[in-house]
Amino acid sequence: MSLRSTLGSTLGPTLGRLLHRKGRDSVTDSTTTPVWLVVGLGNPGPSYAGHRHNVGHLVVDELAQRMGAPFRAHKSGRAEVVEGRLGAPGTPGPRVVLMKARSYMNESGGPVKQLATFYKVPPERIVAVHDELDIPFDTMRVKIGGGDNGHNGLRSMRSSLGTGDFARVRVGIGRPPGRQDVADFVLSNYSSAERKILPFQVDKAADAVESLVTEGLERTQQNFNS
Repeated sequence: MSLRSTLGSTLGPTLGRLLHRKGRDSVTDSTTTPVWLVVGLGNPGPSYAGHRHNVGHLVVDELAQRMGAPFRAHKSGRAEVVEGRLGAPGTPGPRVVLMKARSYMNESGGPVKQLATFYKVPPERIVAVHDELDIPFDTMRVKIGGGDNGHNGLRSMRSSLGTGDFARVRVGIGRPPGRQDVADFVLSNYSSAERKILPFQVDKAADAVESLVTEGLERTQQNFNS
């Protein structure tokens, strides 16, 4: 069951008003509409699933639920993908590929580059969804380009793509408490208090991705940047 379905009407009009799935059309069934590649950054495997560093995976999982399609292995063997469309009901939403690399975070760039080449997606239509230490938990920001702020997934993408000029949906996790090591913090599960709020944060980040590919950067920043 999707986070949106679970939470239902409690999300309110701000989160619920925007965008829903358009269908399960394969992105390979047309050559006329540009394709977006949405990369959920994270580490593979169940032992990492609940970590703060894997919030990108949670967001693309939510988007896959909205599109009504499961992740499947891409023919490259280097990623799990969902192909379809996002947008408001009754409109020809943009063609989108959701992606989770099968490699670890610091090697994400290779699979991203390979899929970008396969689907003919330029950097300006790539969206990286990732955890962000310098933004408080339960807030988010959207931008294009900029530094990597020590994030190994972003660094790997920049190296493989040859540019950092792709969109980023930056999901805040905040800084570690006290003197806890940053690596230990990002590679640990959310607290029990955070887990109560996390579904709302994931849903909002998924809304931001949909807004970005349908309404553009400026409108998305106006509506979602905290």
